[in-house]
Amino acid sequence: MRNPLADRLRPQSIDDMVGQRHLLGEGKALRRIIDSGEVPNLIFYGPSGVGKTTLAEILAKRTNKYFCKLNGTTASTADIKDIIAQSQTLSAINGVLLYLDEIQYFNKKQQQTLLEYIEDGSITLIASTTENPYFYVYNAVLSRSTVFEFKSVTPSEIEPAILRAFDFLAKEGGMEFELEEGVLHHIACGCGGDVRKAMNSAELCAMASQTVNGKRVVTLETAEQLTQRSAFRYDKEGDEHYDIVSAYQKSMRGSDPDAAIHYLARLLEAGDLPSACRRLLVCANEDVGLAYPQLIPIVKAAVDTALQVGMPEARIPLANAVILVATAPKSNSAYEAINSALADIQSGKTGPIPRTLQNMHFDGEDNNHKGQFYKYPHAFENHWVKQQYLPDAIKNRTYYNYGDNKNEQAAKAYWDKIKK
Repeated sequence: MRNPLADRLRPQSIDDMVGQRHLLGEGKALRRIIDSGEVPNLIFYGPSGVGKTTLAEILAKRTNKYFCKLNGTTASTADIKDIIAQSQTLSAINGVLLYLDEIQYFNKKQQQTLLEYIEDGSITLIASTTENPYFYVYNAVLSRSTVFEFKSVTPSEIEPAILRAFDFLAKEGGMEFELEEGVLHHIACGCGGDVRKAMNSAELCAMASQTVNGKRVVTLETAEQLTQRSAFRYDKEGDEHYDIVSAYQKSMRGSDPDAAIHYLARLLEAGDLPSACRRLLVCANEDVGLAYPQLIPIVKAAVDTALQVGMPEARIPLANAVILVATAPKSNSAYEAINSALADIQSGKTGPIPRTLQNMHFDGEDNNHKGQFYKYPHAFENHWVKQQYLPDAIKNRTYYNYGDNKNEQAAKAYWDKIKK
């Protein structure tokens, strides 16, 4: 069985690689390191299919080190020790270059074993991960490595690679391909920045093409059918999930309804209805809050409806609510107030509850000032009377500051008039 096209067409030099110009362009830091001829310990971080493995293999060929490759999902501590045993042979006289794919799957003990050999120079490590290494890689390994972040490849960078793939398939199969207008662009946009996925889509399109007048014709309809579910990346447990939900809430907070709807659509297309609902509820309370408190039950009703009817109809009440939140006036005054109060409590700034607010207790004979002395506000004009509510230690503390929106300023004007 043949290897996938992405492997058969893997670049053999840095200049043949697609994308990552921020790392590999002339004068960029990683390119200068590579051109120096020395390979330090490196960690490549980024989504799959963007060139991490390809670059590691190119680096291995440019050194005189003994090259080994492991995958964190299947490798064990015994595998590391086997590699170290190889380092004692003549074939590894210049040391070992270990490429460890998916290092995030190595547990702490395995990474500590690896560290021992990194420190004594037996191994030069090039690791790759699709997860944030600062969360998943042992700190001691991180401190001895340099992290470079790989980015998704843009459609304009992928299109020439797809064209090269069809040329390669044509030579390999002794045939000629004719691509309908829009095929290259659709595959490039539909692969979500993953070059490997683009290569695989191109190969599938080639397999599904029909011969017309001696040429294999790849239609746009075929490309649409074979790439229709690859438009973006999403992992409910990974960085992409947190990036999308963060952008979703920040777009609503920033009053950009177009961006908010875009990220809602991403969540719904990924089937993540719970995250779409949860962040919407949070944003209504945290970011709109007292500027438009009537919005909160409206959003709750929209979320309840969405969860009750399910997809695809859930998109409609959620779209209504998201646009309403994005275009509503904003206030985080209540959010700031509760955070300030919690900070005081967590730092020990509390104190006994004032006697006037306590539940009625028995006054002992040692109390010379018997009674609670609570003033019932409804018994006074405007249903308000001045008395101390906070404990003595923080009696002058202010947690809530009125927002500058119409709703809160109206409340402020009302209470300023009464309390003065």
